Amino acid sequence: MLDIFVVPFSDNQFMVQALLAGVLVSVACAIAGTFIVLRGLAFIGDALAHGVLPGIAVAMLLGFPGLLGAALGAAVMIGGVTLITQRSRLSSDTAIGLLFVGMLALGVVIVSRSSSFSGDLTRILFGELLGITPEGIVVQLIATLGIAAVAFICARPFMLLAFDPEQAQVAGFSSKKYHYLMLMLIAATIIISFQTVGTLLVFGLLIAPAGAGALLAPRIGTMMVWAAGFGTLSMYAGLLLSYHFNLAAGAAVILVATIIFFVVFTIQNLRTRTPSLPEHSEEATDG
Repeated sequence: MLDIFVVPFSDNQFMVQALLAGVLVSVACAIAGTFIVLRGLAFIGDALAHGVLPGIAVAMLLGFPGLLGAALGAAVMIGGVTLITQRSRLSSDTAIGLLFVGMLALGVVIVSRSSSFSGDLTRILFGELLGITPEGIVVQLIATLGIAAVAFICARPFMLLAFDPEQAQVAGFSSKKYHYLMLMLIAATIIISFQTVGTLLVFGLLIAPAGAGALLAPRIGTMMVWAAGFGTLSMYAGLLLSYHFNLAAGAAVILVATIIFFVVFTIQNLRTRTPSLPEHSEEATDG
């Protein structure tokens, strides 16, 4: 029985490398995902995850690294949202929605015009978790450490911004400055994670573990720990499922993460709805 859980990793170097990369991605996504969930930034997170597609496509067509194109696409998204909201009466949600569909459509147009993108498109959308290289793991490690360092240094303004932006301003922190710094943190997480789990699936890893952590943890730090744990468990279980049942690794990971969220959600709801047993008072009765 133990072989089912151990042998896939002990006998296959690519599975070990996939697990290591997946754990690093889980930690990075736990940090960024916590702020996405607490600040209600799921829409911008989704838009960034899909909006980097044209940047990646252009970079690969020109022979540049996909990471560079993803960074360019994320910069265009954030800069465009900032420009529209500052120069018009439109809300940020409207600006995000416009750029989201526009960038996604542009990416599809670019891909559709190139006959050499069939294999690359699958890798962009769904990642290459089982094909990650040692060099890719090193890049992921450096990026994860950088993301963790930014979150640690900016812990107080980020915490105030998550719960009360006005209090952050009163405390001497620029709400606008740290808001965009938080968006850059989220964008960096998406950029570095897309080559592992893909642009379509990275959003699930940002939301599901952090959402489950939010149901269990009263504090940001504890929530991040829960999210990292759930993300790591999702990676391990998803890789096992993909190995034993010949499933797409990235999709299996996100499916497990989503199932974990609903399991936690169900347990929490059952616990809150279960009435406490009434205390039995001892009453003296006359015979």
